[in-house]
Amino acid sequence: MSEEDKTVEKVKKRKPKASEGATRKKKKELPVKEEKEKEESEVKEEEPRPVSKGDFILVELTGRVAETNEIFDTTSEEEAKSSGIYSEQEKYGPRLIVVGEKWIPEGVDKRLEGLKVGEEALIEIPPGEAFGERDATNIRTVPYRLLRSKGINPSLGSQIEFEGRRATVRSVGAGRVQLDYNPPLAGRNVTYKLKIVKRFETDDEKLRVLLSRRFQGFEDKFDLKLSGKNLRVEEPEEIFFAENLQIAKRAYAIDVHKFFPGIENIEFVETIKRKGSSQ
Repeated sequence: MSEEDKTVEKVKKRKPKASEGATRKKKKELPVKEEKEKEESEVKEEEPRPVSKGDFILVELTGRVAETNEIFDTTSEEEAKSSGIYSEQEKYGPRLIVVGEKWIPEGVDKRLEGLKVGEEALIEIPPGEAFGERDATNIRTVPYRLLRSKGINPSLGSQIEFEGRRATVRSVGAGRVQLDYNPPLAGRNVTYKLKIVKRFETDDEKLRVLLSRRFQGFEDKFDLKLSGKNLRVEEPEEIFFAENLQIAKRAYAIDVHKFFPGIENIEFVETIKRKGSSQ
């Protein structure tokens, strides 16, 4: 065998050093490590951000008087019926709240900040952050006959409208009626059990859900078209003859201008289509 052949043979038989094998192994493991770090980074990015002021959210809630556990407000139809406060005029289900706008008691509104979508919380609110302290100057005694002359038939515990103010009848007797103009829950500690169901992220979602405040039950029937500073709102036929329609449209426009400073003009459109042939 020639010297050249022997050299080739030695090259073929030479085994890799341990350090070389480790290097190759490290090179193979490096992409796996990077992939793991990438996955962990993606998980962190997907973690929902806490609710903050100005967020449009849907909330399930039930409010109770802390001392008695009596339900006075709920988004649950089942709980409304079981507690005796059910109303056919009320639409039950998650409630729209713009955080910081005090559409619910101030103490609850403030404590929404920091919660996350899907999170549940039980919050206790003192009177000062709920429905206020009781004010003795808001209690008044009036003649029974005066109320009857206004067509009002007062009964113990009932809510009446008198002289432009809403009052609770606290007592009836000896020709006199005691009216309490304090809010019914003034002076009470209250608790709210709530859950953040959803947060609306896009302008289109927010514009549509605002409709639910003024056109409850019909918000999905509107057609919205936003073009620059102009919002076109095409109304469904179902609301053409709705009571207080003009007031509702004005209120929606006020909401839009408040939360969307970039929208200058809001156009409401009624389109009356030709009815199809009966044949």
